[in-house]
Amino acid sequence: MTAGKLSQQLQQQQQVQQSMCSLKGSLRTLAILTLVSFTYLSFNSLHSSYFSSSSSISASSVSLAPATKKTTILVKDYDDDEISDLYHSPRVFKLNYEEMERNFKIFIYPDGDPNTFYQTPRKLTGKYASEGYFFQNIRESRFQTQDPDQAHLFFIPISCHKMRGKGISYENMTIIVDNYVESLKSKYPYWNRTLGADHFFVTCHDVGVRATEGVPFLIKNAIRVVCSPSYDVGFIPHKDIALPQVLQPFALPAGGNDVEKRTTLGFWAGHRNSRIRVILARVWENDTELDISNNRINRATGHLVYQKRFYGSKYCICPGGSQVNSARIADSIHYGCIPGAGCVPTQANSEGHTRQ
Repeated sequence: MTAGKLSQQLQQQQQVQQSMCSLKGSLRTLAILTLVSFTYLSFNSLHSSYFSSSSSISASSVSLAPATKKTTILVKDYDDDEISDLYHSPRVFKLNYEEMERNFKIFIYPDGDPNTFYQTPRKLTGKYASEGYFFQNIRESRFQTQDPDQAHLFFIPISCHKMRGKGISYENMTIIVDNYVESLKSKYPYWNRTLGADHFFVTCHDVGVRATEGVPFLIKNAIRVVCSPSYDVGFIPHKDIALPQVLQPFALPAGGNDVEKRTTLGFWAGHRNSRIRVILARVWENDTELDISNNRINRATGHLVYQKRFYGSKYCICPGGSQVNSARIADSIHYGCIPGAGCVPTQANSEGHTRQ
């Protein structure tokens, strides 16, 4: 009797264990099926959204076609493979660029007396020509708007070069810039919306840099368009923009395509007013393959001798000086000489040694 009950209990326990195992197996199977289903649905959703977005882009490009005929688009129709290294999606970039060409707007603050330090540059020649042409071109641009509520960016039209022309000290320049920006902040709501992140201003030569570096909120937040910048003057790569400095007008016509006539390996003439220039002159001034001159070539030497030296050189060395700006890079390109920042490419000399 006792043995029978024991056998019956053992059978019941086995049945319970079997049912538990089958339940666990069922749950495990259900979980796997659920995971597979969700994975399939997720991929299917992504696949569908990709094609729907592609079709919407195609549709938008078709719908925008009439407008593009009226707008000058600067983007050439490249194949994806040609520029795949530049853009993740060239077609999407092209559409975005076309959209920018149509709708991008800049508001220029109208405040400030043009006869003092605002609105217009001092002149369009010499080493400040880049700043002057920047002012002029932005005013003639189709991107300018008179409605600040439509603007994507805001231009602060202050010309530090004008202050230099009136003999104002750097300390007073900083005060003038600070007061002007503060007046814009109090009069308009646009600076305070982004703390100036969508505002920009232009400075060329050391004048603008020294006049604005005493206004930390301007340097930190706004976009600074600066000629030939360097990290020594607080250039912030993720927001600031480098503007090439150009001396206008060029003294001589453009050069190039005449490498056989360029007998000098490298050329530089200038003052030893920086560490790199001192080292450059000391190491290279006696090198017969290079044309290295301490101090700029005097006009008494001959007419346009400095500019003519570019024509005969393959490489034109552009080492940083005591100021943040330099027009040598633009000069080198104009005269057909390859610019280099303080060094020339490695090349074997007559003894077989290399120069870096």
